[in-house]
Amino acid sequence: MYAEGVAEMAGRIRDEDIALVRERTSIAEVISDTVTLKSAGGGNLKGLCPFHDEKSPSFNVSPARNVWYCFGCGAGGDAIKFLMDAEHLSFVESVERLADRAGIQLRYVEDDRSAPRRDRSQQGQRQRLVAAHAAAVDFYRAQLSTAGARPAREFLARRGFDRAAAERYGCGFAPDAWDLLTKHLRQQGFTHDELVTAGLSRPARSGSLIDRFRRRLLWPIRDLTGDVIGFGARKLFDDDDGPKYLNTPETPIYKKSHVLYGIDQAKREIAKQGKVVVVEGYTDVMACHLAGVSTAVATCGTAFGADHIGVLRRLLLDTDAVAGEIIFTFDGDAAGQKAALRAFEDDQRFVGRTFIAVSPDNMDPCELRLAKGDLAVRDLVARREPLVDFALRHVINRYDLDTVDGRVEAMRRAAPLVAKIKDREKRPEYVRKLAGDLGMEIEPVQRAVLTAASGHPAGEPAAPARSGPAAPTVDSPQSMVEREALKLALQEPVLAGPMFDAVEAGEYRHPVHVAVRAAIAAAGGAAAATGGAVWIEQVRDACDDLAGQALVGELAVEPLRIDGEPDPRYVTVTLAQLQWGSVTGRIKDLKSKIQRINPVSNKDEYFALFGELLSLEQHARALREQAAGGL
Repeated sequence: MYAEGVAEMAGRIRDEDIALVRERTSIAEVISDTVTLKSAGGGNLKGLCPFHDEKSPSFNVSPARNVWYCFGCGAGGDAIKFLMDAEHLSFVESVERLADRAGIQLRYVEDDRSAPRRDRSQQGQRQRLVAAHAAAVDFYRAQLSTAGARPAREFLARRGFDRAAAERYGCGFAPDAWDLLTKHLRQQGFTHDELVTAGLSRPARSGSLIDRFRRRLLWPIRDLTGDVIGFGARKLFDDDDGPKYLNTPETPIYKKSHVLYGIDQAKREIAKQGKVVVVEGYTDVMACHLAGVSTAVATCGTAFGADHIGVLRRLLLDTDAVAGEIIFTFDGDAAGQKAALRAFEDDQRFVGRTFIAVSPDNMDPCELRLAKGDLAVRDLVARREPLVDFALRHVINRYDLDTVDGRVEAMRRAAPLVAKIKDREKRPEYVRKLAGDLGMEIEPVQRAVLTAASGHPAGEPAAPARSGPAAPTVDSPQSMVEREALKLALQEPVLAGPMFDAVEAGEYRHPVHVAVRAAIAAAGGAAAATGGAVWIEQVRDACDDLAGQALVGELAVEPLRIDGEPDPRYVTVTLAQLQWGSVTGRIKDLKSKIQRINPVSNKDEYFALFGELLSLEQHARALREQAAGGL
């Protein structure tokens, strides 16, 4: 998400101004507003992480490099990223807040043809559109008290919502008039184009401007910061020939694939609890919140998709280090079951665990609260089951398990679901469970799952695993040296850059270290970097691997394994140790290969490999001398 935020800024705030904000910002002062920091030695600071519960401090701040990293949950970044995570701000909002704090006047790019325009005029446009929506909220809320809004008030009352609940969620009413809101907003100074662009008004056939919503109950839809960016409108009258729910159209500020209703009220609890409940409608969100399920959100006029997942992952801190809970509530009817299976397809996009909660009576949360009270809604969420269990049961129930053909076909359809389970350690248990549910022996079920996991059609054997040296463990000598070399490139690029870049990427063996080394190259190489938070974020943004992104933040604050300041000799020793470990591994493989060759019948190959071995051994001796006192 952070990388996306940076990309979004292209063509808006000048890059040099963003760099100046980073340079002028004291990360320790910014974080100290939220976290009590104490000295951790080596110039670093330490405190309790604000993003997850912990008893001992694992949240580290490096003032010298203006970066932070939590060894407990894996979050990290610079001051901009901290505000984004702590205050749930966008990249733009974080930069602007820090600029105000540092007394920096930001400049906006006037014309950038290579990126979507985000100049001053568009910044002003957003403010105008948000202001128009705020004025519309006040208008619609006032209309809810009029005589003509009685059907809207009765609708809310029938669903268990009193006046206080309506006010809490800003519910309103669009009156039985063609242009009452339009005239009201025009009188407040909003232009024809602004009202059309905002989606509040639309041109009529006559050419005049009329209200988009009429004779409907309205819910204001807010973004993460609490700004109203659109409306959801529910039909109340039988003679209304429009859809049951009508939403604001796509606008510069309202993108339905990114919007989640209730996110403004739920965001802090989602971040705090590491849990989100996804429901289907506005009244379901209201019912959940009022019943004590404060993490509920809903989509707005579209199916739950990848962009919604991106929003929730940022709030959940859904990383390899921290896995939250995503709980879907769907009706028990056919449409609800279909939606649940779609959700399982998206399950792989989350690191966290996904669950489903279905009422035994096929009632949605709003109906359940009305019929059985707040406790029943909380119990519904508490009785959640893993989404994979629900998906498997749904597939199996479609077949007659009393017949051989039914059991075999159910196994074929269910095996790919088990193969998709993210946590590989759980797959054997689900293989046993599936075999038990089908009444089959475990071996054929296991083969079906392995075949599905390999991506090969049924009956086709999977390709054998590649041979080659295994990746070193995290705490092996080779991995420790690789880690130290990467720390030098991230923390001391001016010192280590030229020597670091000269060492081939193939010298790294641990897969996550390989990903970080590739990201350093993709960011332009250590030799061209000046260090600090900007460099670290460039490397993080260039890393496609989630574990690698977390490791960049970790290495940026982890102390080097040397007393005092590093010097060129320390860089030379570290990089020599790195290459020595790789070269000795190749020597070992080469010796093994030579032993398998007959020097009589394959004389040319034998002597060619023997010459390569002598050259590698000479290289190893030179590296060992450079790394004197090393491994």
